[in-house]
Amino acid sequence: MIKFGTSGWRGIIADDFTFDNVKIVTQAIADYVKQKNKNNPTIIIGYDPRFHSDSFSKVSSSVLAGNGIKVLFTKRDCPTPVISYEIIRRKTDGGINFTASHNPAEYNGLKFSPSWGGPALPETTKAIEKRCAELSDPALKNEIKEMDFEEGKKKGIIEIIEPEKEYIKRIYELVDLKAIKKSNLKIVVDLLYGTGRGYLDKILEDIGCKVKVLHNYRDVLFGGHPPEPSKDNLGELLKILKKDKYQLGLGTDGDADRFGIIDSNGTFITPNDTISLLLNHLVKTRKWKGVVARSVMTTHLVDAVAKKHGIQVRETPVGFKYIGDVMLKEDMIIGGEESGGLTILGHIPEKDGILACLLVAEMVAINKKPIKEILKQIYKEVGVILSTRLNFHMPQEKMEQVKSKLAQNPPAEIASLKVTSINKLDGYKFLLEDGSWVGLRLSGTEPVIRIYVEANSQKKINELANASKKFLSD
Repeated sequence: MIKFGTSGWRGIIADDFTFDNVKIVTQAIADYVKQKNKNNPTIIIGYDPRFHSDSFSKVSSSVLAGNGIKVLFTKRDCPTPVISYEIIRRKTDGGINFTASHNPAEYNGLKFSPSWGGPALPETTKAIEKRCAELSDPALKNEIKEMDFEEGKKKGIIEIIEPEKEYIKRIYELVDLKAIKKSNLKIVVDLLYGTGRGYLDKILEDIGCKVKVLHNYRDVLFGGHPPEPSKDNLGELLKILKKDKYQLGLGTDGDADRFGIIDSNGTFITPNDTISLLLNHLVKTRKWKGVVARSVMTTHLVDAVAKKHGIQVRETPVGFKYIGDVMLKEDMIIGGEESGGLTILGHIPEKDGILACLLVAEMVAINKKPIKEILKQIYKEVGVILSTRLNFHMPQEKMEQVKSKLAQNPPAEIASLKVTSINKLDGYKFLLEDGSWVGLRLSGTEPVIRIYVEANSQKKINELANASKKFLSD
């Protein structure tokens, strides 16, 4: 069964992510697109640096061309936010990016974005999944139409495009790059062998920053670890930052939609803190009005900063598509997720790690102080709010028991703190009497339960985390 998760369809290369399955999914997308637009639809296709991503994207292009759909094929591997921007700028019927984002090297994936530019919503992916199931029947094999890639190019139905220039032009409009240039910041950038190459590093170099760039070349194994800009995966950046006294470390993931931030003293700044910091920064510098959107397991520090500025918060299920949906309906100053994605007013309804990194650099440049100092000031104004996330691995059988336990007998208190309410928007979020909270969310793809904990001290976080682990293991 081909299933779409929080951000597209992913699978292990040569196991379930195969050329045949790519043809099936692309035909299903072609059918969906042609239902929406029967007259000359157009789809953008890009890919990341993974093993065979370029080959998968060509096969997909051949199927779209066989269905009479115009294909705009990116000349090189391309960030997901760039695909999203091109969908909106060119007013196409959607875009496909072949990427497994931050997942390990053995995975590949397909992200489909409809004409509004954000990740496809459940009603869209369910329709595509249903058609995939039908097309998986060998008897319907002839319903998958194809045109040779080179033939498609000759006929003009497949066109090679270079979207870098227009996207970078938009970033110049959104970010105060003059302030970054003026600050003379020394920055280390780790591109983690991903699609951010020639974007984040180029922009900083072009404005005259002192930049040390790491891993700005293709490696289909990503140096032996997942291309996720987490604290664990930015070790080389951290060493260089400390040794050579750089003021800021910036990282992007495989398809450059996620970000990783390291402060001048080597502290990893969590996405939770980054979203809160940038909300405060954008309101102060842009004077924007509107709402802020965050997913259910994202920090309430966002809420505290929003309250300070008289801004309403929109809470969504996990998955950036829901934040993108808020953006379509309201003026959204910033939208973000604790897993490392954000976007801002006037940009795309999709995560953008390149933009996030540059906005952090702008914030540091304008404030003329390290991130931790800016965060301390926010704590003074709204109170200390700390958060963490843990992955709790367990056998699938035990996962089912926990699922049943949460549904039938959820805890009435955690670490001696009374549960005042339970939010079941996506997983279980236990709101506690002192303002702390604990979130439990079962992964749909692996035997992992994610534990989210938020409180006003590290001591309390440890107590709540230990109590949550005990509840899960009993």
